Amino acid sequence: MPAEQIAFTTPVNATSWQRWMVFSPFGRIVFFAALYFVLFKLVSASIGVTGLMAPEVSPISRAFGILLMQLIPAVVAYVILVKAIERRPMRELAARDVPTLGGAGLLVGAVLFSTVVLVLWLAGSYHVTGTNPQVNWLPAVLTTGLGAGIGEEILTRGVLFRAVEEGLGTWWALAISALFFGAAHIFNPGATLWSSLAIAIEAGVLLALLYHVTRSLWPCIGLHAAWNVMQGTVYGIPVSGTTAHGWLVSNRTGPDWLSGGVFGAEASVVALIVCSACSALLLIVALRRGTIVAPAWRRRPSAAA
Repeated sequence: MPAEQIAFTTPVNATSWQRWMVFSPFGRIVFFAALYFVLFKLVSASIGVTGLMAPEVSPISRAFGILLMQLIPAVVAYVILVKAIERRPMRELAARDVPTLGGAGLLVGAVLFSTVVLVLWLAGSYHVTGTNPQVNWLPAVLTTGLGAGIGEEILTRGVLFRAVEEGLGTWWALAISALFFGAAHIFNPGATLWSSLAIAIEAGVLLALLYHVTRSLWPCIGLHAAWNVMQGTVYGIPVSGTTAHGWLVSNRTGPDWLSGGVFGAEASVVALIVCSACSALLLIVALRRGTIVAPAWRRRPSAAA
């Protein structure tokens, strides 16, 4: 297993209580979650005072307010976690990887969701009834694309998957982070247990494996953002249950297992199969490279040797 698979290791001079309360995976997750919660409350209150999300404001103003709530708590809490607690370079968010890995993620996300739509169209489930060139696409790009892509990837892959992998290993990290990602969508409009399970498998596993293979958050952010933007802003399909107004005016017919129902194409078996195939390819890459991380208690004897 390459050493760079583990971004953080506990300092050798750490005291016993620091090892458990500060530097352990659980301790760092709790620290991030508490800091994120406090920052989210502060940002929400500040936005309320400025009136960015008042009922009478424009859609772009409201979207900007939502974007601030998505980005500031996640980014600031993550920077403090990495720089103040872990005290290491933030290689997973290196600026030099934005045009390459980030751009590749955008391309893969666009192609991936377009493939899902193509299969739905061939199956007679997806129908285009017109176009809407005047659609106000910027608010959706800011919130469901940029905000969700960066904010959710920092929380789920940057913190949860990475920390759990350091402690319990890759397999447990895949399962726990994927289930968390699926459960986080259970309260969305039209959500069901099936839709949450589908998102856990198709997106939670895929994005976690993408981070595992690249050790960068940028391809995950790019794929996540492009998937959401293509789904809602281009193809006019609800994004995780939320209403979408896209450049294409469309509807879906057929059984919910095929069309995804009111939740959107993410609850379709087509998306599940397409994304699972990509996850299988990434898993093969990880296995061939030998990058699967063993639990911490199994790594210690070899490290000592």
